[in-house]
Amino acid sequence: MAQDLQDRAVAPPPAEAAPAEAAAAPAASDEIRFTADQVEYDSETDIVTATGDVRMFREGDRLRADKVSWNRKSGQVVAEGDIAVTNPQGDVAYGDRIELTDTLKDGMIQNMLVVLDEGGRIAARSGNRNAGGIIQVEQATYSPCAVTNSEGCPKQPSWQITAVRVTYDPTDHRIRYSGAQLKLFSLPGIPLPSFSHVVGGGSAGGVLTPSLRIDRVNGLEVTVPYYFALAPNRDLTVTPHIFTNALPMLQAEYRQLTDTGAYRVIGYGTYGRRTDAMMGSDGEVNSKRAFRGYLDAVGNFQLDPNWSVSTSLRLQTDDTFLRRYDISREDRLRNNVAVQRIDENSYFSVNAWAVQTMRLGDNQKMQPVALPVVDYRRRFQNIAGGVLQLQANTLALFREEGQDTQRAFAAAQWDLRRVTDWGQQLTLTAYARGDIYNTNDTLETMVASYRGNEGISTRAIGALALDVQWPFIGEAFGGTQRITPRLQTVVSPRTANLSVPNEDSRAVDLDDSNIFALNRFSGYDRFEDSTRFTYGLDYALFLPGFEINASVGQSYRLSNRETILPSGTGLDDRLSDIVGRTEIRYRDFVQITHRYRLDKDGLAVRRNEIDAAIGSRQTYILVGYLRLNRDIDVIEDLQDREELRVGARVKIGRFWSAFGSATIDLTDQREDIFSASDGFDAIRHRLGVAYEDDCLRLGATWKRDYQDNGDARGGNSYLLTLAFKNLGR
Repeated sequence: MAQDLQDRAVAPPPAEAAPAEAAAAPAASDEIRFTADQVEYDSETDIVTATGDVRMFREGDRLRADKVSWNRKSGQVVAEGDIAVTNPQGDVAYGDRIELTDTLKDGMIQNMLVVLDEGGRIAARSGNRNAGGIIQVEQATYSPCAVTNSEGCPKQPSWQITAVRVTYDPTDHRIRYSGAQLKLFSLPGIPLPSFSHVVGGGSAGGVLTPSLRIDRVNGLEVTVPYYFALAPNRDLTVTPHIFTNALPMLQAEYRQLTDTGAYRVIGYGTYGRRTDAMMGSDGEVNSKRAFRGYLDAVGNFQLDPNWSVSTSLRLQTDDTFLRRYDISREDRLRNNVAVQRIDENSYFSVNAWAVQTMRLGDNQKMQPVALPVVDYRRRFQNIAGGVLQLQANTLALFREEGQDTQRAFAAAQWDLRRVTDWGQQLTLTAYARGDIYNTNDTLETMVASYRGNEGISTRAIGALALDVQWPFIGEAFGGTQRITPRLQTVVSPRTANLSVPNEDSRAVDLDDSNIFALNRFSGYDRFEDSTRFTYGLDYALFLPGFEINASVGQSYRLSNRETILPSGTGLDDRLSDIVGRTEIRYRDFVQITHRYRLDKDGLAVRRNEIDAAIGSRQTYILVGYLRLNRDIDVIEDLQDREELRVGARVKIGRFWSAFGSATIDLTDQREDIFSASDGFDAIRHRLGVAYEDDCLRLGATWKRDYQDNGDARGGNSYLLTLAFKNLGR
């Protein structure tokens, strides 16, 4: 019963005696010292009786009771009334009557409640504690859950374990049960004939919470993880996945903490039918039985305050494995190994990158391997009144089939920042760079503007820029308002962009984040030349609990020669499109961000992106909308898109909530001639209900995928989750 686990009226004995008691304490540590309101001694029976808030202390063991009788002949100590006994580990045992030895370490307790220092409590009709601190109780109940609500009133714990016998050993922090049942709320108990778990922050081996899932492809899935506590700094979890419609799959996760960092390795493996795509190159269905698996390894190591090493390795045997078993929905796996050194004024890194594509129709042999990517930067303060940064960078890209590129450059950038007496913020920038490229097999690249010249090519880049910002700040609408006009001038001589390949600057799009950038391409392989003026306005309003931040900008290029920027990017003409961003916040309840790009001719919306979060932490709605209307048909990386994402969670009780999300493809063939969507094509949705309190998480989720990808078929799947908090690991 819940009341058996409730707190008792008596407070546990204090950790130390009062100063007056300490002065009167005997010198021998194995002797008992005590205080009481009244003490009586019967010389005939040799019994000492103490009454009235009795407190006894011996070698870290402490007792508090209304009445204590001590038989000096037998050594028996009997405590009665509201009793609390505390051991050196901090566990507190409450009872109505306790029989102890005069060491205070072992004895029998009636109507027992044990509150463990590491969390959880045990209630029983009777129990005993031996000299080693082991507590054994009969007809007992254990629960780590709260037994009172927020108003302090008694409540039923979310779950509890009842047993014929319960044993708690504080040395290994483990509770063992005999004849146990697990009870959720008031539901019938789940039998646990022989069961044990650790308490507190420690961990120990054993079975973890199973999970159930049903989906169209794999049928019923049952997972039963088993945890191995190999050492305080490393562990292993092995999880069999049993399916009704597929062969079993084994999952293993190994984790280790070292002196310099930590790493984790997860692996999945099964043997089954593989279908990467619906049709192979020969027109036949590509399906065969083979080993299928996935490896995910990450590690981070801090060798000293400056040097660090990190790695992320992700590999799978075929394109559809992750989606087939609902592990991930990514369409590419990135692998990286990096060595870095960072101090106050320098940065050095060596990286290696490889990507495994999982997009249907992509040729893996065309994917580049970057080995190595070396970058070094050094900053020098107070050079001609400004800051000078030197950079050296080299990159080597290799493809099994396709174009190979090697690149190296050295660059210098000098920035001088000043604030005038009128409050204008001036930034003068000078930039110079020299590049050398070596390219092979350029005809393997389909887009001609990405190829560059075959063999060795060189390029020189230079730019001067002046950026002026003039903020005006004052009171407005009961708050503070800031209006900041901004003007930037960039001068750059003509650059031989098309003579070198374009590997890292393909996805270019004008937006609020790069309108004032020195180079509005995303990488190093392309640099925006000619002379241009960029102008804009930043606005901010701060009111109590309310905030608005907005910016808008546009640029004008003096040169009338053809630009390397493709049509539809917003930068292909002398006058650019107008880009902006607006952010609105109201306390922690509303957060809206709107990004846009307006066509310079007629103000047609070329980019419209909204991200909104409205509500509290318990009840909220998330909305994301993106529409790209760039009208680009010739560049493979810049197709038009339209998408809607919604998500919500509603609190329907103190611990209950309902949630859902959906992703809808709104693209049609007018926006992308390669799109298979009809303009309203659901990609996936999810609906569910969840319960979560201080020690239990329970949920049911229905998910539906609408797209097929090889053997990763669309359809319904159902997931039941049940997690016991504060139970073992």
